[in-house]
Amino acid sequence: MPDKTRPYRIIISGGGTGGHIYPAVAIANQLKALNPETEILFVGAKGRMEMTRVPEAGYKIVGLWISGLQRRLTLDNLSFPLKVLSSVRASHQIIKEFKPDAVVGVGGYASGPLLYAATARKIPSLIQEQNSYAGITNKLLAKRVSKVCVAYPNMEAFFPAEKLVLTGNPVRNDIMDSHTKRQEALEHFGLTAAHKTILVIGGSLGARTINQSIAAGLAEIAAAGYQLIWQTGKSFFPEAQEAEKQYAGKGIKAFEFIKRMDLAYAAADVVISRAGALSISELCLAAKPAILVPSPNVAEDHQTKNAMALVQQEAALLVRDAEAKAEVVKAALQLAANEKEQQRLSINIQKLARPNAAADIVKELISLIK
Repeated sequence: MPDKTRPYRIIISGGGTGGHIYPAVAIANQLKALNPETEILFVGAKGRMEMTRVPEAGYKIVGLWISGLQRRLTLDNLSFPLKVLSSVRASHQIIKEFKPDAVVGVGGYASGPLLYAATARKIPSLIQEQNSYAGITNKLLAKRVSKVCVAYPNMEAFFPAEKLVLTGNPVRNDIMDSHTKRQEALEHFGLTAAHKTILVIGGSLGARTINQSIAAGLAEIAAAGYQLIWQTGKSFFPEAQEAEKQYAGKGIKAFEFIKRMDLAYAAADVVISRAGALSISELCLAAKPAILVPSPNVAEDHQTKNAMALVQQEAALLVRDAEAKAEVVKAALQLAANEKEQQRLSINIQKLARPNAAADIVKELISLIK
């Protein structure tokens, strides 16, 4: 059992997208639940999403001057080696001052330099890999860290088998009990229980194809009498707001970003989502019938691999990004009208949930400290 008496000092590094940030916050919350005196410092990349999201969750964060390599030749690429050296040096300084008992890397730009510096100093360290296809930073660092916590089986292709622990992805606690919040959720979004609700989430930064598909299909959604909760991301939000005005009073609600995802899931009968690892973990815990539209713009097409892991278990439906404009609204309307299919998908997706992921990861972390 984890030692509840001793407060630890832990650094959690990484970010870039909600898929990295929210698991990191869930791990921090679990550490605090074991001992509120535990001190946690986040390390992120300057200018990235974690620099605002982590303080909103109540934690301190420091930023490194680091970014990823672009696939084409840019000025950023030319400064990349300098950024890496600068960030490794800054990471050594952060570690020297904070004196962590252990370090966790969740993926994203800042994870690399911080874990590199920590392992050079022989500090117990752990990677949490969210996807079914490992990112390049985590693959490189896996040789240096003590443990790798993964969300999917068969990850020996990327990591040393003896370091692997299958834990699942840690998810915010409030999503686990979202099924008890239906009435609160409908009131929060200004919706009614008399009509079914479709939830659209393109990931924390939005998804262009999904947004365009929904915008083109709004008339059909409204005509069928369905309500819509639509998270668009920043760039598409002005367009979605204009579209929303045309359907005033029809239960079409567009948001740049939804902070209360627990309530969004609680209100939803059917979900259209990208197939990011965190979204999938949340859908499993919320037990929602889902149509997954994997992003084609990710390394090694890993979102399709994430989605297929569910499709093969008959736990979700798949619409390819290239076919989304023609198919996704049609698929959502068919699913919203078919309660038997909703129930089948809901039962099957819930079987894949791992509600104890955060606790299991923290248990591994504390065993490394000891």
